[in-house]
Amino acid sequence: MTTSQERLGYDADAERRRSLREFLMSRRAKVTPAEAGLPDGGARRRTPGLRREEVAVLAGVGVSWYQWLEQGRDITVSPQVLDAVSRVLRLDASERRHLYLLAGLNPPLPEAVQQPVTDGLRRLIEAWMPFPAHVMDRYWNIVSMNDAAGLVFGYGEGDTNCLASFFLSPIYRERAADWQQNAASVVAQFRVLTSEHPGDPAYQLIVDELAHQSAEFAELWQRRDVQAAGQLGKVVRHPTAGLLHFESTQLRVPARPDLAIVLHTPLPDTGTAEQLEWLTSPEGRRATIRSAG
Repeated sequence: MTTSQERLGYDADAERRRSLREFLMSRRAKVTPAEAGLPDGGARRRTPGLRREEVAVLAGVGVSWYQWLEQGRDITVSPQVLDAVSRVLRLDASERRHLYLLAGLNPPLPEAVQQPVTDGLRRLIEAWMPFPAHVMDRYWNIVSMNDAAGLVFGYGEGDTNCLASFFLSPIYRERAADWQQNAASVVAQFRVLTSEHPGDPAYQLIVDELAHQSAEFAELWQRRDVQAAGQLGKVVRHPTAGLLHFESTQLRVPARPDLAIVLHTPLPDTGTAEQLEWLTSPEGRRATIRSAG
């Protein structure tokens, strides 16, 4: 069966190579010899940018090979060579990722993976108040959360990982009215993450530690079920606000693929939104403190 693109003679691979050629040429034209540490060549230089052979020499690759790369030929490309070209062309993180995609390689995680959560992401989850929201990394470590998340789920200083809290936190388990229904889905979603990063020892450490501390997790992990992360219903039995009904949604952050925003949306006709308004008010917070005491 032919697709509409095939009937129109569309060649996706040829288009990718054309885009690669145009992208490299445009980036090369933006870098001056002075920026690259080269003499400008005086009147002999027709354009202010770098020549192909200059990029090749500075990147430590053959001149012919770089010419073939810029021409979009079908050649073998390695991440190390693309990184060298990226440095010469002074590409930023987004441009480097774009180069990888145009060259047909999976892009690496951006350098921002080691950086803290931006103020913009913090403002986003704070704007979700009075509804719970938090940001977690690819290991499901909690890197930022709003006040509602702490009030609703009982997250404290000891809650640093969502998966660990789900299985090991007495407060979280006591409040999760649908814990049994959701446990298998939570583990299946985490397994998908481990399969996306094979060989990452950090995932194995989390799994081994949880399997050692929780027989329930160990049993579910052995099932080898997988489930894509997306939306999950949650019912919280809060000690002062009563039953709270949510739809939890995970959203990936394009600029930070190592992070996900988790938003909890109150279900309509459950009174949850009104209860959250009260819970996050001064009166509700005082009631929660008295209850904890």
